[in-house]
Amino acid sequence: MNDIRRDIPWWKRAVGYQIYPRSFADGNGDGIGDIPGIVGRLDHLKDLGVGFIWLSPVYASPQRDNGYDISDYRAIHHEYGTLDDFDRLVAEAKDRGIGIVMDLVVNHSSDEHAWFRAAAASRDAPEHGYYVWREGREGGLPPTDRRAIFGGPAWTYVAAVDRWYLHTFSPGQPDLDWSNPALRAEIYDMMNWWIARGIAGFRMDVIDLIGKDVDRDLFDEGPFVWDHLGEMARETFQGRDLVTIGESWAVSRESIMRYIGEDGPLDMMFHFDHVKLGWDPDFHKFRPREVTPSMLKREIIAWQNALRDDGWDALFLSNHDLPRQVSRYGDDGAHRVASAKALATMLHMLRGTPFVYQGEEIGMTNFHASSLDQLLDVEVHGQYRQFLDQGLGHDEFMAGVNLNGRDNARTPMQWDGRAGAGFTKGTPWIGLNPNHAEINVAADRADPDGIFAYYARLIALRAEHPVIADGGFRAHLEDHPAVLAFTRGHRNRRLSVMVNLTGEAQKFVVPDAMAGSGTSLVATHGARAGLQGEITMEPWEAFALLR
Repeated sequence: MNDIRRDIPWWKRAVGYQIYPRSFADGNGDGIGDIPGIVGRLDHLKDLGVGFIWLSPVYASPQRDNGYDISDYRAIHHEYGTLDDFDRLVAEAKDRGIGIVMDLVVNHSSDEHAWFRAAAASRDAPEHGYYVWREGREGGLPPTDRRAIFGGPAWTYVAAVDRWYLHTFSPGQPDLDWSNPALRAEIYDMMNWWIARGIAGFRMDVIDLIGKDVDRDLFDEGPFVWDHLGEMARETFQGRDLVTIGESWAVSRESIMRYIGEDGPLDMMFHFDHVKLGWDPDFHKFRPREVTPSMLKREIIAWQNALRDDGWDALFLSNHDLPRQVSRYGDDGAHRVASAKALATMLHMLRGTPFVYQGEEIGMTNFHASSLDQLLDVEVHGQYRQFLDQGLGHDEFMAGVNLNGRDNARTPMQWDGRAGAGFTKGTPWIGLNPNHAEINVAADRADPDGIFAYYARLIALRAEHPVIADGGFRAHLEDHPAVLAFTRGHRNRRLSVMVNLTGEAQKFVVPDAMAGSGTSLVATHGARAGLQGEITMEPWEAFALLR
């Protein structure tokens, strides 16, 4: 009888599943995913066993950045449905034991938000103070030379107020001024409004940027972020049975405990050191670098060690901004199934809360774009000319897009092999991956040894075994170039996990700390009854042994 401790927060026993609404399921045949479509597919997620859905933005939006540009925080985007549809989603998911976690995007709004329209019309409008405005420099120059993340200057001039507004990402995403207490009160009121609708928590987009000090050019993890987050917690989610997940591209192992743990306001943070391993210092994701198994191992172990005592990790390899993990870290060719299972074993056996991105549970892959015309991502089109002017070749840029581009994760969910992949009866808003005829939910779930079945097993194990949900972490074979090996310990139980992160067989001697007989919990290439002496792991083999 397994004795999962009931005092462990529910989100430590659960697995999250990210839905990108535009690409998940189309309920009305217009080619765009929507909330009724999600409701219609909830049984898929119940069968998978996930505990909560991280729902990418469904708020009203002009959709220039696919919902991360919000024009009304208390309305549902018309292509996605209505508030009644949303309430039904919360209720139907709850009936299946699944919570809904909202994506909170409050570093910036859309330039079509009523606040910004008022702010851009008059300096005297109260909403003018909700955004970051500065005077320009002589000669009609912007306040600073800062560049936007999606390309171009980070400042845009508005003649009606004779000032420039800051947009860290794009001109359509003006930054909110978190130094304004009236703005903060508006946001907290909005958050409490969603909490009252029954959501299970928030995932907080680029949350470290709310603490920026613009005049000192301190943006990433700015000096005010922890004060703002502390106030947010007190005014909204503190003391409630919710999960809060921050996101920061700048958070480090040295700074993370200011966000989470006993003294931090949040439960966990998405961090990206393992992602940035594959980025060029100058051209970032658009000139990718090789990520070797030893490089990936090193980052994973370092973060597990950093959070081993008091912290809690948000475990992921893919999301809506990243490539498909089997294409980036695995082998999306001959070893697609095996490498998908191996990567999943690694992630789900670590200490922390694993997140599954839609389609990951069937091994969906990147797609290949032959021209810019096939790409819809605002980041790609915003950076293309800038990077070519800086010396990056077109072919190099396209190679980077095909490996690391965001549209890889945004092709529609592949439910079956029909013309619309079971995603839509209409014309999909973005092109389908041509391999949907072979790689799809129906085909994978028909295979008892498929990727979906393997994921469901991993997720069930976390709910069943305290050593997975609450155990400690210790790395072994740290210098091995291909095999990630670690143990998890809880009371008198120990879990030994080994993952071959390559397409080649690996022969090595089992460390004494991992040796012994046990019960196979999960295995990609057949159960092992024990570990002793020299063993050989097959390409992309992974297993977990409990003793």
